[in-house]
Amino acid sequence: MSPRALRSALRRHPRSAGAGIAALVASAARRHPRAADAGIAGLVALACGLVLSGRTGATVEPADALDWASVALLPVPLIWRRRAPVPVFAAATGLFVVSQAMGAQSPAALAVTLTALHAVARYRPARFAWPGAVVTVLPGFGNRIEDGPAWGAFAAVSAVTVAVVLVGVNQRTRSAYLQALEDRAQRLEQDRDQRARLAVADERARVAREMHDVVAHHLAVVVALSDGAAATAAVAPQRAAEVMGQVSATGRQALGEMRRLVGLLRGASAPEPGTRAPQPGLGDIDALVERVQAAGVRVSLRRDGTPGIWGPGAGLAVYRIVQEALTNTLKHAGPRAVAEVTLRYRADAADVTIDDDGAGRVARRPEPTDRHGLAGMTERAAAYGGRLDAGPRDGPGWRVHASLTFHGSPGTGDRPLGSGRTETVS
Repeated sequence: MSPRALRSALRRHPRSAGAGIAALVASAARRHPRAADAGIAGLVALACGLVLSGRTGATVEPADALDWASVALLPVPLIWRRRAPVPVFAAATGLFVVSQAMGAQSPAALAVTLTALHAVARYRPARFAWPGAVVTVLPGFGNRIEDGPAWGAFAAVSAVTVAVVLVGVNQRTRSAYLQALEDRAQRLEQDRDQRARLAVADERARVAREMHDVVAHHLAVVVALSDGAAATAAVAPQRAAEVMGQVSATGRQALGEMRRLVGLLRGASAPEPGTRAPQPGLGDIDALVERVQAAGVRVSLRRDGTPGIWGPGAGLAVYRIVQEALTNTLKHAGPRAVAEVTLRYRADAADVTIDDDGAGRVARRPEPTDRHGLAGMTERAAAYGGRLDAGPRDGPGWRVHASLTFHGSPGTGDRPLGSGRTETVS
């Protein structure tokens, strides 16, 4: 800020401008503590010199070289007042006693001692400050005993000394309080950032899980349909054309879901028309079974009971578990496998079981690096307080069983199926 701008600000807003200048000075002192202490020592020396010059009337005799030397030397220890306040106070007090013993005239020397005492109260605990106050006022008490009843000056010096200590202690307490607030704010900010990072990681994991389910299922169906169309193209062109139409429909559905997931990753504020289809739920399991049947797997679907009002998230979890299990059947057992999906509904829970015969082959457990689908199903079951068991059956085939609990699940986004009866779709 230029001097002209500073003067203008002072005229317009004297209080705010003065506070701003004080804040700038305090900030500069925090950045350069040694320079600030040297400046304070210089100001104290200047005040002592002004008093010694006789302009204030406090000088009894004309000042000589010893007097000016004491004025120049006494404030020197104050340069280290912030780094070593107790030794600085001891040095200032000792120099003052020595100068008085040598007969030096320094009427304002008490300012050096009080400045050093303030540093002790400001930067050290109070147990160091109050003994320093006693050391400062005790010589004056002895002088009053010897010289007579001049208690006014002694009381004034004592009051000033106590006030200096109290100001220093208050500043130290306030500084500790502000530092605690800053530390707490910093911890809260770190906690907020950490929670935000964890939330982002959870969201990315969720989107990655959805992406895996979409890509793995639809690609498995597309591959199976394409193989079937290639096998029947020579002998049944019309059937091959119908199968390729199913491939096209499956690809478009996968593309739509991929666009929706990519939009979530990009954080789009508004969905593009036709790219954000609703999340699948219980009512879409029939279409899922038909799509897998079209790929060659013979799937039977059985429902027991009536689903409760669980919300779209619960329906999506059930749908994805069935989808992943049937996708694994199609990938590992092939289109000649036979699978059975059993859904047992209760008011606050659901049991999901998918059995396949492995096309007559004995299943083996996948390698740890190839368990993304099982991990996704396990996470979906755990999200609703359930568990998932998956592994080879006794004999050929594979079984997936999940138990999910929906206590207090909000929302009404799923379409209830059935009315308490048993329904079988093959």
